[in-house]
Amino acid sequence: MKPYESEMGFDLKMMKWDTAGLIPAVVQDKDGEILMVAYMNNIALEETISTGYGTYYSRSRQKLWRKGESSGNRQKVLEIKVDCDLDCIILKVEQVGGACHTGYYSCFYRTLENRVWKISAEPVFNPEEVYGK
Repeated sequence: MKPYESEMGFDLKMMKWDTAGLIPAVVQDKDGEILMVAYMNNIALEETISTGYGTYYSRSRQKLWRKGESSGNRQKVLEIKVDCDLDCIILKVEQVGGACHTGYYSCFYRTLENRVWKISAEPVFNPEEVYGK
């Protein structure tokens, strides 16, 4: 072990959850592209660790959300990192299909150009076919 490294055991109580019991999770693919930002509670983080697949907490539905449970667009977790304050997580994943419920690979498919938001990607699936909406 290098002098600046430490073997810090993992305990969910160490994480600095917000007042709602959540922590932001930045999700990126294996090439580093940011796919989405979601929230996790302690159950979602524990399930992600134990299953190896992305599980989040849906603030709008107030329940666990297993990425891909409706669409099949799952996220196999390759690596989990935590920031220095223990209040934000990065998940590096192998994304199957699109990460965005609107049909795009990444939720970040708009780019600001001359003060106008432009769509800068092509959809990878049709959300109406997948979700029936």
